[in-house]
Amino acid sequence: MLSSLTPSAQPAADNAVKDVTLATFKADVLDASRTSLVLVDFWAAWDGSCKQLTAVLEKLVRASKGAVKLAKIDVDRNQPIAQQMGVKSVPSVFAFHQGRPVDAFAGALPESQVKAWLDQLLKATGAGGEEKDGLETALKQAADYLAAKDIDTARAIYADILDMEPAHAVAYAGLVRCAVEEGDIIKAREILDAASAEVAKDKALAPLRAAIELAEQAGQSAGRATELEAKLAQNPADHQARFDLALASYAAGRREDAVDHLLEIVRRARTWNEDAARKQLVKFFEAFGATDPLTLSARKRLSSILFS
Repeated sequence: MLSSLTPSAQPAADNAVKDVTLATFKADVLDASRTSLVLVDFWAAWDGSCKQLTAVLEKLVRASKGAVKLAKIDVDRNQPIAQQMGVKSVPSVFAFHQGRPVDAFAGALPESQVKAWLDQLLKATGAGGEEKDGLETALKQAADYLAAKDIDTARAIYADILDMEPAHAVAYAGLVRCAVEEGDIIKAREILDAASAEVAKDKALAPLRAAIELAEQAGQSAGRATELEAKLAQNPADHQARFDLALASYAAGRREDAVDHLLEIVRRARTWNEDAARKQLVKFFEAFGATDPLTLSARKRLSSILFS
């Protein structure tokens, strides 16, 4: 219904109750509803009953411990949203789950009725279920969005998880990964360096740390592929040129070529420069991840060379 609304690239804020506008509707309502039940409260400053209902909603939302969030929308300042939602009177409240509206009511209902309505919604949607299951589902959704290159949505989900559990290392690693996938290595390094001591030591950040270090290292060889290929054409035994070409290939996103060049160095001179090629391969494997198909195949090829 609201797919035409202007999206926001910013992650959700770190509180359960917030004022929402057209610019933030996607992040604060549609995206946020994928990890929590989101109540959208349409209100107006000139209606006294709105203030009464908003107080009730804020109380119930804060008591939900992250299961529910509240998005407050001033209808006078956000007419496009109110019109698309068909708001005819204030106060009006809509509940969003998994990116779409699932229920609504109008009028300043007493707290007992609002609570009963909310409890029923939580039961029906499963948004108030076991926290661990909810986090696992949210993490999978974020990973799926990231794989589909919808980085803004993935970032918003990771931020929502961290709202509920600030020390969640996997979600924090997800935020770093979003920056890496965007190619913003400076931002990725800033996020990584800002991690708390508890999060920083978690193994979930190890692949990201390796990926950032590789990107920083590869940046020195970026754009030199043609020059380095020419050097190798003249002298295939120029191991430094081949090593630099591996980094240039990695910087250009050609992971397979990067691995091939390093394996070729190991095949030709396995101890060159104090095992530099093998050590660089290990960094690649850590950055790619232990279960990445390229890691698995390259490890087999490396073992075959080393033990032949």
